[in-house]
Amino acid sequence: MSAPEPAALKRELTLRDLVLFSFVGVAGTRGAAMAAQMGPGSLTLWVLATAFFFIPSAFAIARLSARYPETGGLYVWTRETFGEWHGFLCFWIYWLGLAFLFTSALMSSASMTVYAFGSRWVHLAEDRTFVFTLAMAALVVTIGANVAGIKFGKWLDNVGAACTIALCLAIAATAAVVFARQGSATPFDLSLKWDWQRINYFSQMAFALTGLELAPILAGEIRNPERDLPRSAFLASPLGAGYYIIATAALLVILPPDRISPLHGLAQSAHAASGFTGWGWISPVTAVLLFISSVGQLSTFGASAGRLPYAVGAAGLLPPALSKVHPRFHTPHVSILLFGGLAALFLALVQMGETLRATYQIMTDMMAIGGLIPFLYIFLAGWRCGARRSAAAGLVVTAIAVLCSVVPTADVRSPWLFELKILALTASLIVSARILYNRSRRK
Repeated sequence: MSAPEPAALKRELTLRDLVLFSFVGVAGTRGAAMAAQMGPGSLTLWVLATAFFFIPSAFAIARLSARYPETGGLYVWTRETFGEWHGFLCFWIYWLGLAFLFTSALMSSASMTVYAFGSRWVHLAEDRTFVFTLAMAALVVTIGANVAGIKFGKWLDNVGAACTIALCLAIAATAAVVFARQGSATPFDLSLKWDWQRINYFSQMAFALTGLELAPILAGEIRNPERDLPRSAFLASPLGAGYYIIATAALLVILPPDRISPLHGLAQSAHAASGFTGWGWISPVTAVLLFISSVGQLSTFGASAGRLPYAVGAAGLLPPALSKVHPRFHTPHVSILLFGGLAALFLALVQMGETLRATYQIMTDMMAIGGLIPFLYIFLAGWRCGARRSAAAGLVVTAIAVLCSVVPTADVRSPWLFELKILALTASLIVSARILYNRSRRK
C-alpha cells in the first residue's frame, strides 16, 4: 500500500473574503481614538497619511503579491528580493510585532466590552485584573477558531468586517444627533498643532493604516491569489481610510480630545452620547458591535500570524514541526498554537509595572515598531519591482513614523525608563533574530 498523502492547506478564500479580510485587518478599534487625542488636525493628518503611505502601500503590496503569490507574503517578498537573512529578519520583527498588536487588541477589546453592561461596570475598563482575565478568554477562543480552519475562521472575519462598517455608520449617526442637539464638543480647526506629547501619535496613525499585507500571507489558501490579492488591496484601501476619517471626526463631535481614552475611546464616546441624548441603548449596542469587530480583527491577526512560522519552517529556518498541517482541519496548527502561547506570555508580561494606560502605550509603540520596520523592506522590494514613486513616498513616511514611535506620551511616568524599554526591546528583536538564524543555518 502507498503512504497516505500529507495534509495540505485548502484554497478557501475568494475576492469577497479577501476584501473583508483586508478591511477588518486595517480598520481597528484603536486608531481613531488615538488620532482624536491630537484634535481636529488629525483629520488632515489622516488625509496626508493616506496619500503618502496607505495608497503607496497598496500599490507596492499589489505588485509584490502578484509576483510572489506564496504563503508567507512579506517574508517571501523580502527573501526573494534581498536574500535569506533579510527575509528571516523581516519575518521575525513582523511576527513579534504582530504578537504585540494581537495582545494590545485583546486588551482594548476587553476594556471596551464593559460598556455593554451599563454605567455601574464602566470602572472595570481600567481594572487590570478584569482586562487581563477577559483578554485571556478572548485569546483562547480566537486561537481555537483559527486551529479549526480558515473555512470557519473566514466567517469571523467577514462578520467582523460587516460590524466594523455598521459601527462606523452608527458612530457617525450618533455624532450627527449630538451635533444637532448641542453642537460639537470640539471646535474644528484642521491645522496641525504639534507638541512632544502628541508627536508619538503620528506613528500610531501610520501603523493603523497597515494591514493590507496580512491577506497575502495566506496566499496558499486563496483560490486565485495572482488576480484577487491586487484587487483586494485596491478595494479595501478606500474603505479603511474612510473608516478612520469618519470615526475620528465623530469622536471629536461627541467629546473633546482630552477626554478620549486611547484604550477604549469608541466605547467611551458612545457612553457619553447615551447621556447627552437620553438614549440608553446607544452604549450597549456600540459595545456589542465593537466586541464583534474586535473578534473579527483578532481572527485576522491570528490567521496571518499562524502562517508565517509555517512558511519559514517549510524553508528550513525554523523547526519542521511548525510546517505541519493538521490532517483534519488543514491548518498549520502547531504554528498557530505557538503564536497563541507567545501572545499569552506578552499579555502576562505587560501587566507588570506602570499604569494600564502606560502599559498599553508601550504595547502600541512596540507593535508600531514591529509593524512599520518591515514596511521598509516592503517599499524597497516594491521599488525593485518598479513601483518607484509609491515606494519613495512610503519609505519617507515609514522612517518618520518609526522615529516618532520612540517619543513618550503624557501617560508615561518615567520618560527615560520608557525610552530604555523601547530601545532594549527593539535591539532584542534584531539580536534574537540573528541568533535563531545562525542556529538554523548551522543545522
